[in-house]
Amino acid sequence: MLVETSRPRGGGVGVPSLKSGGLRPADVARQAGYSVQQVRNLERDGVLPPAARTATGYRVYGEIHLRSALAYRALAAGTGPVEAKRIVRAFHRPSAAHALALLDSAHARLAAERVALHEAEQAARAIAVEPVGQVRASDSMGVSELAGALRVRPSTLRHWHAEGLVVPDRDPVRAARRYTPSQVRDARIVHQLRLAGYRIAPLRALMPRLRGHRRMEEVAAALAGRDADLTARSLALLEGAAALNAVLRLHGQQAG
Repeated sequence: MLVETSRPRGGGVGVPSLKSGGLRPADVARQAGYSVQQVRNLERDGVLPPAARTATGYRVYGEIHLRSALAYRALAAGTGPVEAKRIVRAFHRPSAAHALALLDSAHARLAAERVALHEAEQAARAIAVEPVGQVRASDSMGVSELAGALRVRPSTLRHWHAEGLVVPDRDPVRAARRYTPSQVRDARIVHQLRLAGYRIAPLRALMPRLRGHRRMEEVAAALAGRDADLTARSLALLEGAAALNAVLRLHGQQAG
């Protein structure tokens, strides 16, 4: 809720209400959930438009500054702080067309992550019912063979090995890496979770448990956690877009 304030500041100059455009840095900070210094930093970075100044040099903010701060806070949660700054700064320029394109791109990236997550969920269900029977030497795959099957680079498999995600056997004669059917399945799980956006560190903790017990419900839980994260980011983008709409209104801009 937007809070009005009328306490004096700076040589007896009264601070008008929010509707008439006067807010102190502390007011914006409190309502946006930032410190006063963070609000000043956002102004410095162009996320907030330049503040008006009183005769004694105090900053006077308005609704557009508060809306800009709220938009940035939401977008930072949805798309990251660097991109959030780019988007909000663009909404302070004369034409909104570029700004709207940046916002559209943020939504498009999130949509692509959702598609990848859906594909990973489908693959995980398929992998879960795959039988892994008695391992035979003839069933093993080399690095190049597995890389081709997964459509990744051999260096990717070597990186997963170095991180302990998928640890192959060694050919007893040539000492080359060989992946048993169980290890191939490990690689497929890692591949799908990486496509779904999972980082190396969480997978490093997850894969030894899967390798020992084949607890596919942990993969499902990991994917569900990813889905919850995407939902939260979608809602953050929605909240940010609402604040940006207010910024456009306050600027009196039209896309074009």
